[in-house]
Amino acid sequence: MAKEKSQSIGFFQKYLTVWVALCMTAGVLIGKLLPAVPAFLGRFEYARVSIPVAILIWVMIYPMMMKVNFQSVKNVGKNPKGLFVTWVTNWLIKPFTMYGIAALFFYVVFKGLIAPDLAKEYLAGAVLLGAAPCTAMVFVWSTLTKGNPAYTVVQVATNDLIILVAFVPIVKFLLGVSNVSVPWDTLILSVILFVVIPLAGGILTRVLVTNRKGTEYFENTFIHKFDNATSIGLLLTLVLLFSFQGDVILNNPLHILLIAVPLVLQTFLIFFIAYFACKWLKLPHDIAAPAGMIGASNFFELSVAVAIALFGTTSPAALATVVGVLTEVPVMLLLIKIANKTKGWFPV
Repeated sequence: MAKEKSQSIGFFQKYLTVWVALCMTAGVLIGKLLPAVPAFLGRFEYARVSIPVAILIWVMIYPMMMKVNFQSVKNVGKNPKGLFVTWVTNWLIKPFTMYGIAALFFYVVFKGLIAPDLAKEYLAGAVLLGAAPCTAMVFVWSTLTKGNPAYTVVQVATNDLIILVAFVPIVKFLLGVSNVSVPWDTLILSVILFVVIPLAGGILTRVLVTNRKGTEYFENTFIHKFDNATSIGLLLTLVLLFSFQGDVILNNPLHILLIAVPLVLQTFLIFFIAYFACKWLKLPHDIAAPAGMIGASNFFELSVAVAIALFGTTSPAALATVVGVLTEVPVMLLLIKIANKTKGWFPV
């Protein structure tokens, strides 16, 4: 039963776009009909960080961090080419292509549809998505393409470590190019709150539980106790965000679609860059598929959290990161179909 479950996407994950749409509707209605609710919750802030949103994001991220076995980092040398493809695509290509594609659409293609001040914040949200490659859902995407599980664990573990040192300077640089002023202290505080703390908590929990009851118990029983917490945390976060975003969405309903266009194009571009690089290097399909998936999908929980900390819960930048959640699952499922149908391109 466990094996069968591991080879298919969960019900919640499969229909994530539907849940996001429902949360969007519920949140907008709350913001419009019960404005006192977001107004009350918006009062709880510290250093521009929304405390209710921070708590919900911790609920989401903490179980994800427990899944990452950092002892796997010692196996980095076993598949170096695949990891180099992942690192180069995620950190030397993806943030900059995201910036380029988003700027092209928001400032040029959609110039007549998006005001300059909104375009700047939408671009900022896109940059935050581009600088945060996936660390959790990639396990699902890898499974659905029959990716090498050991490689995927190493890939995610090293990616999390790189986020600690690369995310802040890349975001600072690209937002600076966009003429968006971002204080270093707020950016660094966001990473500490939403990466370092849950990462340390996840590692500590894994070590303590594994030492007491063994790896098998941790992997097969303990970690699944938090599955519902992650789902509930995500849904409540989205309702809360959209309650803050009600006026922005109602005043600019077309903008949801306009934001989605560059995000979707970027997803396809990054996937095929990594996928074809692996093909050129003659790597097996079970390495190539997850290498493409981790860059194509985003660590949207981190992006949303940082957007809120930097620009506020009602900001267009936060809205742009949430649109990333809306588009992620259907696009990734399409890429999974492409990857599975092109398996013959790779050596057995």
